[in-house]
Amino acid sequence: MATIKFLLQSSSESAQIYVRLSISRQVSFKKKTGFTINPNDWSITTSKPKQNNPENKRLSSNLKKLDAYIDTQYNDAIGNGIVIDTQWLQSKIDECFNRVQVSDQSLLVNHIQHIIDNANTRKIQGRRKLGISDSRIKSYQRFKGIIEEFQFAIKRQISFEHINKPFVDRFTNWLINTRCYAINYAGKQVDNLKTVCLDAEKLGISSNPYFKQIETFSESDDDRYIITLSQEELEKIREADLQRPALINARKWMLIGCEIGQRVGDLLKISHSNLRHKGQQVYLDIKQEKTKKSITIPVTDRIASLVENDLPYSISGQKLNQLIKQVCQAAGIDTLTEGKKLDPETKRKILGLYPKYQLATTHSFRRSYATNYYRHIPTSILMKITGHSKESTFLQYINQREDMDNNADLFMDFYARYNAPKEPQLKVVKDGTYNH
Repeated sequence: MATIKFLLQSSSESAQIYVRLSISRQVSFKKKTGFTINPNDWSITTSKPKQNNPENKRLSSNLKKLDAYIDTQYNDAIGNGIVIDTQWLQSKIDECFNRVQVSDQSLLVNHIQHIIDNANTRKIQGRRKLGISDSRIKSYQRFKGIIEEFQFAIKRQISFEHINKPFVDRFTNWLINTRCYAINYAGKQVDNLKTVCLDAEKLGISSNPYFKQIETFSESDDDRYIITLSQEELEKIREADLQRPALINARKWMLIGCEIGQRVGDLLKISHSNLRHKGQQVYLDIKQEKTKKSITIPVTDRIASLVENDLPYSISGQKLNQLIKQVCQAAGIDTLTEGKKLDPETKRKILGLYPKYQLATTHSFRRSYATNYYRHIPTSILMKITGHSKESTFLQYINQREDMDNNADLFMDFYARYNAPKEPQLKVVKDGTYNH
């Protein structure tokens, strides 16, 4: 049976009053109650304030209230299998008196929240401006939620000192086998864990040194299923007989998206203000939300009319994701294709053979652009437009390995044009004579 006792540990005039929760002779936890008292007013016999003035009587009443609250919460926690520790005890003290808990930055979830709360003033390596993107903030918010779920599963709060190899192995196993997250998504959460640990270290927060050895992971190329739309399939979509205005509008976004290679968040923000004319050529000037890179995209004749004269109306990415499947179905894009489809019951993606239109997503636009133009346009030029910084990342994005022969062939193609025989030019040369 647990016992609760109040005690002083100082002889100063304003000594802190502590509460000690003893679960057994070997296990006890102690925290400050937040109240202070002159030791002369403290009864060693009762371990409570002496009842010699109104102030001490109020203090005694508060400690009695805390005693009863901790006792009740302790019994509930034991019944629900919740781990009792010093953090739990502190939370109950704060709850009893409706206090705003002072954040303990040694706890993982608290430091994640610290990053979120200070997102607009964070310095990002390699950039001169302050602040992280909205998408990255949302990523941290999702990560915090996952850590809170894991804490509930293991029945303990996670501090940076807990993050050793057994902890990381258990977390990884829980992500993949219990929560059934995709390999890439699970790997991203482990990567987030390491990132937050590195950030805490910079602020001098004590951490388990193992965190520097954490290795992230992702699917191998063979395990990645990339759904793209070929130029032939895009032509079918262009010619499909669509009646509903919403589907016609979605088709416009699809055709533009597959021809400019941008993320859907940037695609759906395009307006006439992004257009720029230079002679006969039309350009789209876009600043990518994720990378903050300024990109200039040439508008090809495949979408010139749409972009200049018939831009689609605004729509959410989620709604567009639903509509493009209907567009592809109407266009006959129904070849059985291996891929992963979301199971509405488990909320997890299941690998299988599905009609291709069921697998099409807004992410197919950008991948289609990169895939369709790969080996036809120099990779370095495609990367400038997609915003990829490394060729290895670009090739992984479209599930391709570097083709050395293709690089050499492209060089020879440009070399042949560079050294093509020039047309002889007639030139008048004066001979120095002059005739009247």
